[in-house]
Amino acid sequence: MTSPIRVVVVDDHQIVRDGLTALLTALDGIEVVGSADDGREALHVVGETAPDLVVMDIQMPHLDGIEATRFLTGRDPALRVVMLTMNEDDDTILSAIRAGACGYLLKGAGADEVQHAIRSAAAGGMVFGASLAARIAALFAGATPATTAEDEPFPELTERERDVLQRIAAGRSNDEIAGELYVSNKTVRNTVSAIYAKLHATGRADAIVKAREAGYGR
Repeated sequence: MTSPIRVVVVDDHQIVRDGLTALLTALDGIEVVGSADDGREALHVVGETAPDLVVMDIQMPHLDGIEATRFLTGRDPALRVVMLTMNEDDDTILSAIRAGACGYLLKGAGADEVQHAIRSAAAGGMVFGASLAARIAALFAGATPATTAEDEPFPELTERERDVLQRIAAGRSNDEIAGELYVSNKTVRNTVSAIYAKLHATGRADAIVKAREAGYGR
């Protein structure tokens, strides 16, 4: 008999975790071996359970899904990660794929689509939600090569954090950034706080100075 696909479910909303766990547990050939409610916990759960695949949310406390994916796939390149999220902006999609995700679904996906994605990803494929496939193909057709650490003045920042920093340096408020990126104000505040911590900036003005000295915001 073929071994079941061992899955870890990561989402900060318990109702989503429980619902997805119930759905997957009812399917033949899939075994849910663990769950986590944030990216930091996901690192521990994955390390303890050694799954074949992780279903990963993006917006979570402590460590977001993209950074958790980057760490997990760096530690184990064979691990498959499928993002299941409400975020569908182009920057987030590209960031997730560059972090090592092999699939990207929106939370409105049906049970059949989720099941197909997990089985296809576990078999080595790249899977995207039906509503995203054409957009992702267009994104990759027009994507520019990622900058190297040597070229990037702030290699410690994620792509999303660099994007937000660019907008901060250009004088945008948090509300304006949230509107431009189609994310919540809370997400922007969390991202800005992470930028301050990584740049050792004392506040917005200090971050702007550091960013503009590096060529941002022009």
